[in-house]
Parts: sequence; C-alpha cells; structure tokens
Amino acid sequence: REGGMSREGGMRGARAWIAGAVVLLALFGAVVVGQQHPDSPEHSTNSDAANGASALMLFASAMGHPTKQIAGSFAPPTADGLMVVLTPISTFSSSEATDTAAWVRQGGVLVYASESGDSELDGALGVQRIPALVGVSTVNSAGPMVQGVERVAGGDYAQPFRTTPDQVALLRVGPYVVAYLQRMGAGTVIVLGDPLELCNGYLDKADNGRLAADLLGLVDAGAPVAFDEFHHGLTITDLTPSAWILTPWGAALLWLIVAVFLGLLLRGRRFGPLIPRRAEASRAEAEWTVAVGELLRRAGARAVTLGVLANASERAVAASTGLPVQPRERFWQALWQRAPEVAAELDSAERALYSSASNERDLLHAAQRLHRIAYPVSEERRRRRPQ
Repeated sequence: REGGMSREGGMRGARAWIAGAVVLLALFGAVVVGQQHPDSPEHSTNSDAANGASALMLFASAMGHPTKQIAGSFAPPTADGLMVVLTPISTFSSSEATDTAAWVRQGGVLVYASESGDSELDGALGVQRIPALVGVSTVNSAGPMVQGVERVAGGDYAQPFRTTPDQVALLRVGPYVVAYLQRMGAGTVIVLGDPLELCNGYLDKADNGRLAADLLGLVDAGAPVAFDEFHHGLTITDLTPSAWILTPWGAALLWLIVAVFLGLLLRGRRFGPLIPRRAEASRAEAEWTVAVGELLRRAGARAVTLGVLANASERAVAASTGLPVQPRERFWQALWQRAPEVAAELDSAERALYSSASNERDLLHAAQRLHRIAYPVSEERRRRRPQ
C-alpha cells in the first residue's frame, strides 16, 4: 500500500512539472509567434515588413552612426545623440515624457513619428494635433531644412498639426502641416504625422530616402542613434535578465525557470545528454559583408544601398583631394577644376551604379569601379606579389 501511495505521489509530481513546462513553452511560443507576424503596425526596427523600420536602422549604421535599440528599460542616448520614436503602443509615463523633453533641451535630437501620438509625450513636447484626417497622396516640402526633398510618399491619410511660431513646417498637404521642426533649448524635435515615410517599403519612394538622410544628418558623424523599442510592448529581443526583473510577466517567468531548475537539480537529473562544445571557427570579413548585403536585399533597401555607396565614394575622394564634401554642388565644381580626370571617372561610375539597380551583377561591377576610384592602388603595388 505504501508503495502504491509513493507511485501516486510521484505521478502527481510529474504532472506538475509537465504542466509547468507546458506553460513555459506556451509563453515562449506566444512571444515568438508575435515577433514573426509579417505586419508591424508599430513600425518596429525588428521587423522586415513593409511597414517595419529595420532598413532605417541599417541606414543609420551605414552612415557611420552607432545604433542601438532601447529595450528592457527606457533611457535616452547621450546628449549629442539622436533618438527615433515610432508609434508607441505602450504609453509614455509622465516621468518618461518629462525626461525625454529634458534630454532634448540638453542637446539631443528627437524624431517623433506617430499616426495619433502619445498624450504624455505630446504634452511634454507641446505637440498639438488637429482632430481630423487629410489625404496625403501628395506631400510637399515646405522649406529648405530638408535638402533635396520635394515630395514624399507614405500612407493614405495623416493627422495634421496646429503649429506655433517656434514650430517650423517641414512637410505640408495643401495648407495643412504634417511634419514640423522645433528648437527646444540646445536640442531639436522633428514631429511627423506619418511614420510610413521612414519605413522599409517606402524609403525608396519619392524623396523618402533623402528625408531619412537629412534627419540622420541633424547629428554629427559618429553620434549615437537609438530606436525606442521599449514602448512597442513585448518583443523577442526583450527576453533578457534585465527585462525579466523589470516587468511583472518577466518576474513570474523567471521564478518558474528557477523552480524548474531547482527541482531538476534536487532530483539529481541531467538537463539533457552531455554534448561536447565545438571549437568556434573564426569568421572571415567576407562573411560579415555578405550577411549585411543579404539584410539590405531582404529589407528592399537597394536604393538605400546605392545612395550609401555613392556618398561613401564621394567622401573618400573628397578626403584624398582635400575638398569639403558639403555642400555637394560646390564639391563637384571644385573637383572638376582640381582633378577633372577623377571627376569624370567618378561621375561615370555613379551613373553606371544607378543604371544597374535592377541587375546584381552590374551593381557589383559598378560598386567595384567606385571602390577603385575612391581607394586607388598604385600600379607598382598592384603588380607586387607576396614573397
């Protein structure tokens, strides 16, 4: 009889452990399934969907800015950096909105794009939205602050803003302002009513890519650029020890994992078969280059890649000839006068680059040609062979 009771107790214990494991797997599966959803209405930088913003993060990194995602806890970057907030679905707290406004006044640059806005952040930044929608089939630039931007493309509708004298309109739909710039202390705030203008499927439309480049150019080269994922709710990248401790669901999940671990440890059971650790093979630089190229291709960022290659080549030529790269028109005028051969080769290579946008082989040849112009190798060094 005692043996039967012991077996019954063991069965109940096994059922409890199985139930706990099922709950753990269900929670993890829900997070993974939510992350793999092809649509991204919050415009997350973790999403490669057309309305995701992964290409914008890659674009910032390609321009030489250290990039990061704000997750686990909300903290703006350093005072000389730029922060991008796209459609927060988890509302800002009063302290978070106040801290964001204070960070801007200390010299930060904030790009805030949302269809309907966040009440706390709108109040801290003085954003006034008109309770109406306007068709945004044609959005035109309203001033010289965004160089090279004449027209942008985005969604079908946007909520316009009511601006004050210190808020300068950047984009308009007829008489309605759908994007503006405001100086706050030593920093700058750019507010957009349509985040799709900065998303993956729209960066190559109209002048959206130039708009993104102008916004990222508001900070110095090498300044950090942070993307707010903290206010996009639960994502797979938030599964870190710090996120577990700082959120109620994470604390409960952590306690469940600890309980399972201690239970298996006290019972003296292994956590699976013993598997020897494999030696890590060193990765070649070419592998990383291929990986970045594949990310850009999957994100539909071909036009972004072309612009990055052309701009990088112009910067390298400017450095070698001692010319300032900005403004671009003066750079080209000076280059034609100082080094007409280099100017002719660079102009021809850029034309070939943009004309090869539909063919990857031609794109590769054009990129190699730009590289040879930007980083020329002497004939003596080219013929030199390793001993």
